[in-house]
Amino acid sequence: MSLQTTLALLEARKQKLLPGHVWLAGAGPGDPGCLTLDVVSALTQADTLVYDALVDPEVVAIADHAEKTFVGKRGGHISITQAEITAKLIAFAREGRKVLRLKGGDPYVFGRGGEEALALAKENIPFRFLPGLTSGLSALGHLNIPPTMRGMNKAIILATGQTADPGDALDWRALAATGQPILIYMGLARMGHITAELMAGGMTPETPAAIIMAATTSRERIHVATLGTIAQEAAREGFASPVLTVVGHIVSMRAELQALISEAGKG
Repeated sequence: MSLQTTLALLEARKQKLLPGHVWLAGAGPGDPGCLTLDVVSALTQADTLVYDALVDPEVVAIADHAEKTFVGKRGGHISITQAEITAKLIAFAREGRKVLRLKGGDPYVFGRGGEEALALAKENIPFRFLPGLTSGLSALGHLNIPPTMRGMNKAIILATGQTADPGDALDWRALAATGQPILIYMGLARMGHITAELMAGGMTPETPAAIIMAATTSRERIHVATLGTIAQEAAREGFASPVLTVVGHIVSMRAELQALISEAGKG
């Protein structure tokens, strides 16, 4: 089947974004190649795009005919509140616009998409969820760290290192006791505390760890260290948000795979 025929079939089956509707979509980890076909379709249909700081400019550019509203938030900086973002979505929908709410990664994985969906539903505003590749798992795969590896782990824990209420922090010691790798979103500012708690929970300082910045984009960086040193080394190397941190023996797979790839290249 030719590419042209395939695209025609996809065009025929696409759902239409209607006036007064809001679609909550995920842009994936950054690279436009990680967009789903449904999200690409939504970008071409929307007349109003409401997007976050983690959405790549190349992705935003696809919606070249849409009115664009930037609502990016950054920890430690003055920015728009979640309540204000939700109010904008509701107002745009009531104006009869075709609204695309675009977030980095997946809206329902530490993206507050559930809060926005609930608010829209309470206001009787039709919405649709368009999943995106969650940044954490995509970043690991992109950098040759398998999120699961037979004989190495039976689960992987996705955790946020940042909470709105400091008193509502995770029990990192309990997570460490599971013996499973932990993938931490948004944990840079509290990395010293988090790693100390994981070690207090039984993880050894020698446990492999890696910090990843701006995965799949031109700014992508990765630094591999150990649980005992990752916080200090991330600061020394100048890592800045957005970052993901992974702790566990799956990290060691990167060096093994990279070595095999390098050896194959020599042949």
